[in-house]
Amino acid sequence: MRKNIYNEIETIINGANLSESEKTQLMSAFIKLKNEKLNILITGGTGCGKSSTINAMFGEEVAKVGVGVDPETMEIEKYTLGNMILWDSPGLGDGKEADTRHAKNIIKKLNEKDENGNALIDLVLVILDGSSRDFGTAYELINQVIIPNLGKDRTDRILVAINQADMAMKGRNWDFENNRPNAELTEFLEAKAESVKRRIFEATGVKTEPIYYSAGYTDGELQQNPYNLNKLYSYILRMTPTKKRLAYYDNINSDAKVWKDNDDLRDYSKEIKNSYMETVMEFAETGGSIGERIGGNFGPVGKVLGKAVGTFVGGVVGAIAGLFG
Repeated sequence: MRKNIYNEIETIINGANLSESEKTQLMSAFIKLKNEKLNILITGGTGCGKSSTINAMFGEEVAKVGVGVDPETMEIEKYTLGNMILWDSPGLGDGKEADTRHAKNIIKKLNEKDENGNALIDLVLVILDGSSRDFGTAYELINQVIIPNLGKDRTDRILVAINQADMAMKGRNWDFENNRPNAELTEFLEAKAESVKRRIFEATGVKTEPIYYSAGYTDGELQQNPYNLNKLYSYILRMTPTKKRLAYYDNINSDAKVWKDNDDLRDYSKEIKNSYMETVMEFAETGGSIGERIGGNFGPVGKVLGKAVGTFVGGVVGAIAGLFG
């Protein structure tokens, strides 16, 4: 079982060979890090796989999977996992009256402020249904509801992901043995992602980088592992404010098999490790000059870190390496 990452950092600081004033300085920076809350709004049309995505990433029945023709989530649901808060919102597509209500709720949430007067929502994850040929309702949600209410930093706060890649082209070109799309389906999915990117930019001027994936499923004895979940997680981390990335650490699914099947375009595991590394570096810098006095060089950009922070870095990177390879 993984240790709580915040308890781990506190133990390292208290056990470090530092003066009391140095420990106080480093602990002050740590307390600020520990108090950071991460808020993610997840939305998408009925049947796009929001619940299965949440459950695949966080390894438990966090979101109850809907059954039947009526949407189970009529209003925005809140799931609190330590320092991470997920807001699960229905998208459009449930009828005119429901769509109007959902849009108003999403707009209200996007305009909500935290105690410091900043936007409450750090990142909006919009999930599209890869098995659908018509993204008209999704574009309406993205272009008319979400992006106009993201403020000046709107490019950095929206991630578009196309789920159910295995069901695109009616599932005919999915390699079930290797759990990945064949060449024809890969070309189709790449074109679909590019089309979504272009359509959003033409309508809003906002550049997005849509990715495709499959959240997988379990149905009795039938089971299909996720595909490109590692890639999705690396993108989510990259778009999350650096100081808030540790909120994922204690909640992420520890089942290695859900992360293993990905495209071969990039080393997503390395990107995940680097994202956590950036958080540690930022934490070290806020600790003042302690690192320079007791430290040495650590990390790809040669930042100067202290021994206590370096020990923590090693622990985090080791744990991440164990999970993501």
